[in-house]
Amino acid sequence: MSILPLKSKKSSISAIRVAELAGVSRSAVSRTFTDGASVSPATREKVVAAANKLGYHVNHLARGLIHHRSGIVCLIVAEMQAPFQAKVVEIATSKLQAIGKVVMVLNTAGQPGNVDAALRQTLNYRADATVVVSGAPPASLIETCIENGQRVILINRDDLLEGPELVLVENESAAREACLILRRAGCQRLAVVSSTAGTPSIVARERAFVAAAREMGLEAQTSRAGPTGYATGNESARQLLGASNRPDGVFCVTDLLALGFMDVARMEFRLNIPNDLCIAGFDDIPQAAWLGYNLTTFRQPIGEIVDHIVGIIERDEPEAAPPIRFPARVAWRKSVRP
Repeated sequence: MSILPLKSKKSSISAIRVAELAGVSRSAVSRTFTDGASVSPATREKVVAAANKLGYHVNHLARGLIHHRSGIVCLIVAEMQAPFQAKVVEIATSKLQAIGKVVMVLNTAGQPGNVDAALRQTLNYRADATVVVSGAPPASLIETCIENGQRVILINRDDLLEGPELVLVENESAAREACLILRRAGCQRLAVVSSTAGTPSIVARERAFVAAAREMGLEAQTSRAGPTGYATGNESARQLLGASNRPDGVFCVTDLLALGFMDVARMEFRLNIPNDLCIAGFDDIPQAAWLGYNLTTFRQPIGEIVDHIVGIIERDEPEAAPPIRFPARVAWRKSVRP
């Protein structure tokens, strides 16, 4: 006895079935679901009613591919756990979805090669645009994406590549200002707490702070005790504060590092902040304003950055434009002496 294959109880609903039920042409169905297309109110009403009855949904991906646009925007994020990156993803997904884009978030935590693999994956999905929130894919791979018609937008990558859109924060000037703030507070022994992540923005802040201190005749200590996170801030505090030349002014290249540093400074070394030790951070994550920290830090204008990126993606055709730089303004709180 032969066994017949079971049919799916719910088959895909086609536009042709909608047209038959509505008593209109196939093209009328297409026009009804195309923004700006001409269709009479009576026809639209019949088509929408038939579509609702049958459970029909437009395949936007297939339609976009016919016109060589998928409507997909990929966000590549190497440090999903970091509050700054998480906030960028939250705001970007909301604003991109509001303009009808399909957003794919690719988490590339772990090996550096994961960022490369993620960027190659965006080519497989024929993404219209890719925003590299964190991580540093090689220039050759970025060029391949652009040659395949994809817009690539890089956040906080200061190597000034040709081809991708560059959205930068003024990391160096903020780090130099942090050095000046600590010196004005009377700090004599400076240190910078960085990480092993090696991202362009973190390296830029670290180097600019050390250079600014040297220009003032000081040698700033540097600690890179691990990846960019709270625990690394803990360990950096133990290394720096346990040394004979304990710093009295510290710049942490991210707020997460700063919060970890502050907790160890107070709980394990019994230091008073800011009387014994001044600390400045970078990012202005929500936790920086908590009463337990009151961290003086530098605020990245996430809303403005995302609005600019959405504007780039909304343009019909790519336009050659110089890198845009956003200032990181100081948010004064109580971790640095006035």
